[in-house]
Amino acid sequence: MKSATKDRPARVSEGAEEPDEFAVQISDQIESFILSVREVAKGDDPDSAVPYLLLEVSQLLLAGGRLGAHEDFVPDERYEPDVGPEPDEDDLRQRLAALLEPIDVYSEVFDPYVPRSTPVACRVSDDMADVVADLTHGLAHFRAGRISEALWWWQFSYLSNWGSTASASLRALQSLVAHVRLDSPLDELDGLDTGSDGDDEERLAQEAGKVMEAELGKMGRDKKK
Repeated sequence: MKSATKDRPARVSEGAEEPDEFAVQISDQIESFILSVREVAKGDDPDSAVPYLLLEVSQLLLAGGRLGAHEDFVPDERYEPDVGPEPDEDDLRQRLAALLEPIDVYSEVFDPYVPRSTPVACRVSDDMADVVADLTHGLAHFRAGRISEALWWWQFSYLSNWGSTASASLRALQSLVAHVRLDSPLDELDGLDTGSDGDDEERLAQEAGKVMEAELGKMGRDKKK
């Protein structure tokens, strides 16, 4: 078993928990998003892929906003129970990359509050696969009856990873739809490639590490007044 955060208070678990209305609503939104993204990735309706993803990501971020605005969830156990192998979404990633070519790559600022931040190249396909992996991890807890653990994980990973990832991809998807609907052709994507600058990837990883370190130090602790 892996430690979710070192200062989480321990509680005695008394078996599977009964989800309240909030937990059920969040779970339903998350499961709907996962199923919808997998359906889009099949490629049966490529012309509608971007509008469908825009809709699904928008609805998911509503669930994320509710999680972010909620007081901190504290799970029953100090250490995260094992949910088995981590989700491998490489197949989903590859299917989406092929489907969204050549508009898969977009530019994003990792942290809008860092002065003079340099935009980095990202991929919608990577974003969707990463978000699905995060959400699926929490869904495994939910289905096992560990409701507080699932909510804690979804809230923590929303603040530390999938919230910003989904928000960035939403901006890209909205821009694509706007270009089409407003009859404003995209400029040629010259040089916009996630592999064009190795420093971008390293810098992004370093920034992500700082955020994760900060969040791990805060999430799950008892609030001090």
